[in-house]
Amino acid sequence: MKQFVDKLKSLSLINRIIIGIGIGILFGITLPQFKVFGMLGMVFVNALKAIVPLLVFFIVMSALAQHKEGHETNMKSIVMSYLFGTFADALIGVIASFAFPISMTLAESATDIAASQGNAAVLQSLILKIVDNPVNAIISGNYIGILSWTVLFGMEFRKADESVKNILSQVADATSHVVKIVISFAPIGIMGLVFTTVSENGVGVIVNYGGLILVLIGSMFFIALVVNPAIVYFMIREKSFPLVFRCLKESGVTAFFVRSSAANIPVNMELCKDLGLDEDSYSVSIPLGATINMAGAAITITVLTLGAVNTLAIQVDFLTTLILSVLSTIVAYGASGVAGGSLLLIPVACSLFGISNDIAMQVVGVGFIIGVLQDSCETALNSSTDVLFTAAAEFRQWKKEGRNIQLNPQLAELE
Repeated sequence: MKQFVDKLKSLSLINRIIIGIGIGILFGITLPQFKVFGMLGMVFVNALKAIVPLLVFFIVMSALAQHKEGHETNMKSIVMSYLFGTFADALIGVIASFAFPISMTLAESATDIAASQGNAAVLQSLILKIVDNPVNAIISGNYIGILSWTVLFGMEFRKADESVKNILSQVADATSHVVKIVISFAPIGIMGLVFTTVSENGVGVIVNYGGLILVLIGSMFFIALVVNPAIVYFMIREKSFPLVFRCLKESGVTAFFVRSSAANIPVNMELCKDLGLDEDSYSVSIPLGATINMAGAAITITVLTLGAVNTLAIQVDFLTTLILSVLSTIVAYGASGVAGGSLLLIPVACSLFGISNDIAMQVVGVGFIIGVLQDSCETALNSSTDVLFTAAAEFRQWKKEGRNIQLNPQLAELE
């Protein structure tokens, strides 16, 4: 038994997670009545959600306080990558919907889920999140509010004495270590999450909504394996697939089961550290990406909206679909920190085509039915892209400085 435990300890975290996934699937099929396994997943996710707001607050504040004038952080390139990637993904969702038109069976009555009522409501919500009480932002997991106040505090702490900055750094380090302890339980937590998914949903959802799921997830795979590698290649002018696959493997897999970009921040931070990236950059860009890099959400909004358009036989032109892509890019940022956020913003996009809120909410209901797969794939794409674009921006800077981009030894194994 001791040898077995030692063998498990010697495995990497990702390999232990894969074992946990297998056990979760097995127990979900054979022992669906033992709900205690599902509790393990709930405890893990709640622990992450409890500590990550503090991690973001202290890590970003410390990084900004320690920042030296003239030190390059690549934030402009990273943010531009986030924005361009989200728009490109919305456009891919539009193209996929026209190439593979889908129809939905809409119920007679709308669901009772509350949704955003229009562009003004989305904008108001975003502004109020920015100026939320900082303590409430941490408690509620409002990362837009956390980042806004953290940036202000961090900028002011630049003027503080070195002793104060050292305290901030030590608090940030202590918080990071606590997060690492929580992350070490990921295999058990993900086993519980997989058990819950399999025992409660099975594979029936795939059969009933196969076409819609294929278009949604197919678009996300196209983004992950074609568009993102192309963007990274354009930035670093070197083979991008090794980096893409590592980000998908070490960030995307955990994000798929945790289903929260915010909860996956510690995993992304650790991956950035392993890649040798500048902590001043990734300690800010990773939490920021979890807030504004909503590529998967943009795809979900465009595909489901155009699915409703096709179902209702509404004629659309190219200009309208282009506007939809821009609108989806903007409203996707409102999905951050909201349960089913991308789905709840579908009525905003539907309003562009004159679709009533009652019908739009039925589309949201369809989205929640397939949410087991849709939300997981969406989060995996969002979170893995945070690391991907952060790394690409820094590697681009390395090339300008004449430094060699070291994708070895870890990345070379994936070539």
